[in-house]
Amino acid sequence: MVEMAPLQALEREYPLIDSNFRGFCASRHIFTVEDFLVHDLHALEAFAEQHYAPDKLKQGISQIFSIIDSQHRPWLHGLELLEDAEQNKCILSAGWESIDVLLQGGLREGHVTELVGPSSSGKTQVCLQAAAHVARNYSGTVMYFDSGNSFSPKRIAEFLSQSSDPANTQVNKTVQRVMRSIVCHSIFDIFTLLDLLHQLINNFKSQMGSRIRLLVIDSLSSLIAPVLGGGGTHGHALMVTAGFLLKELAHEHNLCILVTNHVVGGEGGVSKPALGESWKSTPHVRLLMSRYGATNGSSCVSILKHPYLATGKTMEIKII
Repeated sequence: MVEMAPLQALEREYPLIDSNFRGFCASRHIFTVEDFLVHDLHALEAFAEQHYAPDKLKQGISQIFSIIDSQHRPWLHGLELLEDAEQNKCILSAGWESIDVLLQGGLREGHVTELVGPSSSGKTQVCLQAAAHVARNYSGTVMYFDSGNSFSPKRIAEFLSQSSDPANTQVNKTVQRVMRSIVCHSIFDIFTLLDLLHQLINNFKSQMGSRIRLLVIDSLSSLIAPVLGGGGTHGHALMVTAGFLLKELAHEHNLCILVTNHVVGGEGGVSKPALGESWKSTPHVRLLMSRYGATNGSSCVSILKHPYLATGKTMEIKII
């Protein structure tokens, strides 16, 4: 989409967005069309007044906002949204009976589902089991973006073996088939993540490759947190961009997205999801995971946020 484009890519079609205009934008930490969304229009115009060609700069600013306006999708009425949900958005089992029960079926296409919890609460185990289960039971591909070297083919093979008769000679063939259906990318910064998300959107639009059923990002917060903080807005804009792309992928292409997020200290020592208030509106579903104990191998999963299920509902899952 045009909103995501770097400013330089727009110069051919929009001559006002020349090198001088881009230099002005860079001085305000604006590098893409989308970065304008986190800036105040009047403040930008006031800053432009201080430059040698204020009228041209203000024309360029107006051009950017007209691009944004032209890209807005048409309004959909409630019946269209209901038909889309019923006809195009399937529910995928997460491979954990307790989580499927908690979510009344499992992970939903069109939703970004976020697992929030401290280290060792079982978030990665849920991601690996979900990847193994979807790859085994649904046609298509699972994409797994690994930011912490936590992707374990051996663990996935264990999950597959647990759900099969060990004496069954077909187990190895199943493992091989499932492994071929899971595509793992190791990514260690937000820029690589954004590049891969853009590639996925382009592949969907050009219908390249097999259908992707599930996208796992473990852990999303470790990619975003390093660019946040300080007095600038660039990191915040990158986070907004990532959230926008994830929601577009989920809704427009009927993709099920599962991401993990860590927790930070809040008021009174109570832990809360990382990435702040701006991020919390991005995931459709937020699940909080916490370990019951160091020895019993069980985790508690509760609903923090859901479009139509009550918050606070809790289930126990056994991390084997």
